[in-house]
Amino acid sequence: QVQLVESGGGLVQAGGSLRLSCAASGSIFSINTMGWYRQAPGKQRELVAAITSGGSTNYADSAKGRFTISRDNAKNTVYLQMNSLKPEDTAVYYCNWRTIRLGVPYNYWGQGTQVTVSS
Repeated sequence: QVQLVESGGGLVQAGGSLRLSCAASGSIFSINTMGWYRQAPGKQRELVAAITSGGSTNYADSAKGRFTISRDNAKNTVYLQMNSLKPEDTAVYYCNWRTIRLGVPYNYWGQGTQVTVSS
């Protein structure tokens, strides 16, 4: 089992910044991918950004140029720096940890943190 604890959400004005953090604990395999997804009311959950334990990153088009994902492997923590926030970024942001070990997939989610961007 892997537990994910998120922090850093809140209310910010358009154009502002927020930094989300997610700390993983439990049965952590060293090779894994951590990421951030978001879900706005009435919409499906979507990928925002992901980063592998080797440092490779993947961003949604909506996040490119504004958001930066990073991680500290020693702390099993992933960060999402969000700049130039827009009202359409308003959503619940979920941390994700996943890996495949000996052919078995593992996939865990955090409880979510609310990000609200006012216009």
